[in-house]
Amino acid sequence: MRRVIFLFLLVTALVSCKESNTTEKKSVKVQLIRNATMKIEYAGKTILTDPMFSDKAAFMSFVNPAENKNPTVDLPVSINNILSGVDFILLSHVHPDHLDPKAVELIDKNIPLFYQSFDSEAVTKYGFKNATVVDNSSDFAGIEIIRTGGKHGEGDVLKHLGEVSGFVLKAENYPTIYWIGDCILDDEIKANITKYNPDIIITHSGGAKFMGQNLILMDSNETIQVSELAPKAKVVAVHMESLDHCFSTREDLKKLAEEKGITNRIIIPADGEAVVLD
Repeated sequence: MRRVIFLFLLVTALVSCKESNTTEKKSVKVQLIRNATMKIEYAGKTILTDPMFSDKAAFMSFVNPAENKNPTVDLPVSINNILSGVDFILLSHVHPDHLDPKAVELIDKNIPLFYQSFDSEAVTKYGFKNATVVDNSSDFAGIEIIRTGGKHGEGDVLKHLGEVSGFVLKAENYPTIYWIGDCILDDEIKANITKYNPDIIITHSGGAKFMGQNLILMDSNETIQVSELAPKAKVVAVHMESLDHCFSTREDLKKLAEEKGITNRIIIPADGEAVVLD
């Protein structure tokens, strides 16, 4: 009798282990609003990233600051729609194309916000009451939020642009997301891809140049390199065709992906478009 009970328990444990090991990851919905503003539905929560709500041409050009040219396109959906259902905000940095005065004005200051310590003075000044600094990692309702670093350009440009962050999102039975942020591709970003082995990578792929000269975030070529570094990951390219200092276009990236035969791994959403990934 004991032998029968033992065999039953052993079989049950093996079946349970097999089921656990074959559990499929649940899907994630990423909606690009415009630039780096996204709504990400993840682990039962809705995350708003880098809110920029300004009307077209509401603030200065990043090529000729004497003119107002940014953003170069209007929002594709209403602000009420963008804010509907948001559980928390994830902020990579406070440059005006990532957090603008209109967003500061309209966002409920009680919504939880996660951000880098470099921006503490600005976040306090803007009146956010439920803001959490992420130095290494934090948590929201079972979602692990891990801050990653990176460089918003090279050399002297960094003195002008300051620190920026990326974030890794992890939750049980969900794909790991690595949102790289406003960074060029360097050894730090490559190491992060190796360390976190993400299923989904979100790149800022507009090829922005500081005053029209120095590259300060990834362009189409570097986006392709990211995909090559993570051949099992889906790469979602955003931060394109919405600011006047971004010179890489969706069509540029699409052509490169076609040449490399990786169009199934490079997702290039239009403003307002939502994609479902797993």
